[in-house]
Amino acid sequence: MFASAFPLLLLGFSLGMRHATDADHVIAVATVVSRVRSLGTALLIGAMWGVGHTLTLMVIGGAILLFGLVVPPHVGLAMELAVALMLIGLGVYHLARLYRAVRRGEPPAPDVAPVEHAAHVAHVAHHDGHRHDLGWADRVFGGSRVYASLRPLLIGVVHGLAGSAAVALLVLTTVRDPRWGIGYIALFGVGTIAGMTLITGVLALPFAYARARTSGIHYAFGAVASLLSVGFGLFLAYDISFGSGLFTANPQWTPG
Repeated sequence: MFASAFPLLLLGFSLGMRHATDADHVIAVATVVSRVRSLGTALLIGAMWGVGHTLTLMVIGGAILLFGLVVPPHVGLAMELAVALMLIGLGVYHLARLYRAVRRGEPPAPDVAPVEHAAHVAHVAHHDGHRHDLGWADRVFGGSRVYASLRPLLIGVVHGLAGSAAVALLVLTTVRDPRWGIGYIALFGVGTIAGMTLITGVLALPFAYARARTSGIHYAFGAVASLLSVGFGLFLAYDISFGSGLFTANPQWTPG
């Protein structure tokens, strides 16, 4: 049984790796890693993003496989719209941080590894002149290591909403045993985690190089990533709302 299902499981891992290269995923992590100061932090962000994405796939995709749930077009499009809105929010948030940093003529406060985050926030907060560089969420929750780890994980959870139904439906067309279907989704998730970890590491290199050279180059890279996030999010939101007819009586939705 395992020998016959092994190619399917291997396909799941391979497609998970490829899934990590989807435009919305790459743009989202590029926006986030524009603030990191080390390769290790970038790799951790990618891994946590992949874990969040996999959690959503397992919950929603697993429910579709095990209980035969049907995702209505309005619900499917609404999940995809959540991804578009998150991309817009990410871009606006990072543009605001860049604006505050440019106005003061300082490099924007970097993201740090979760184990260092509480100390970093305490250090920034200690200097009243720099406290406003922290976002409201950092000011309120920044002392928590859990919060620092949850940010990329929650972004991954939202991204998983848009693809979970498509992955489950793909499994249903190739395998009838829900147990192997769950295994497929799990390996798809593992592939996504591996792919996102690799991609974030690669994306972090130019940002780290720019930070080490001049703040001007780093500002430019960060602004481009943030504007891409806003622009792509607006495009997706428009296409979902009007092109696919989310807010009409007959929406057109093809999971993918």
